[in-house]
Amino acid sequence: MCRAVEDYPRTLAEFERRFASAEACRAYLAQLRWPDGFRCPKCGGAKAWPVGTALWQCAACGRQTSVTAGTIFQDTRTPLPTWFRAMWWVSSQRTGASAKGLQQVLGLGSYETAWTWLHKLRRAMVRPGRDRLTGLVEVDETYLGGEEAGLDGRGALTKALIVVAAQAEGRRRVGRIRLRRVPNASANSLQGFIDEVVEPGSVVHTDGWLGYDRVKRHGYRHRITFVADHPEPASTMLPRVHLVVSLLKRWLLGTHQGAVTHAHLDYYLDEFTFRFNRRTSRHRGKLFYRLVQQAVAVTPAPYHSLVKHVRPGRRRRRHRNL
Repeated sequence: MCRAVEDYPRTLAEFERRFASAEACRAYLAQLRWPDGFRCPKCGGAKAWPVGTALWQCAACGRQTSVTAGTIFQDTRTPLPTWFRAMWWVSSQRTGASAKGLQQVLGLGSYETAWTWLHKLRRAMVRPGRDRLTGLVEVDETYLGGEEAGLDGRGALTKALIVVAAQAEGRRRVGRIRLRRVPNASANSLQGFIDEVVEPGSVVHTDGWLGYDRVKRHGYRHRITFVADHPEPASTMLPRVHLVVSLLKRWLLGTHQGAVTHAHLDYYLDEFTFRFNRRTSRHRGKLFYRLVQQAVAVTPAPYHSLVKHVRPGRRRRRHRNL
């Protein structure tokens, strides 16, 4: 394991000292993007020399590249120290980050800029090739939206079906989780989710819904609890997924005031998963490290891709400081 795994600031003061310049930020991005040394994105060459302050030129093929090319920072006009401050603030918020809060902390000129930044960062909250859940894994579905307690009138989020997988840790504790919005509760939708997020050979614990009838055939051990026929409430039969669902709904209504649309719900689920799976981290700086590490591992998220599902009448003009 490379030394960079433990290389992150422990305090705000340490963060501010270390990442005050663009050069320091670029050096950190390079360390996380190329932990074993430079690799040319074109030919895979391992030797390069610096060109100016932000480029490397491959010794093998001559291609010039920057550490931000092909990442969420690609083509940004904003100085990297500002991006780093945004990532530190986002990772430091235990209950989640709002666009309004980010706008105020960074002194951004518009809410739309803060909203765009957050959605770019949410796309970096899922690690490519992340490990699947193992051991005993509870799986169940829930609806978000519609008639929710505490939400008067029409909510901003119409009803959506979410499937939840929660890994058991000990007798009652919840380990890692995975969430996804699915079009329906059919076997195709539910089994596709399980195949992607749960390691074969694990025990998958579900209720008696027929949408889970393929679990055993796909290489899992299947534990079924017929909740409808049991005298105890479902929350005691599948306690981990019900706890996750309760926390998710509280988070959406609290931090985000329920103002989440279908078009962007998947990315809010990614943020919730990112925070939940790292809830026991002793140092918030480690969340910052993971967020930066994943930000250089995912592809760019241009502005038009963030708003393509938003109704034309509600789109905002693009801001030059994105």
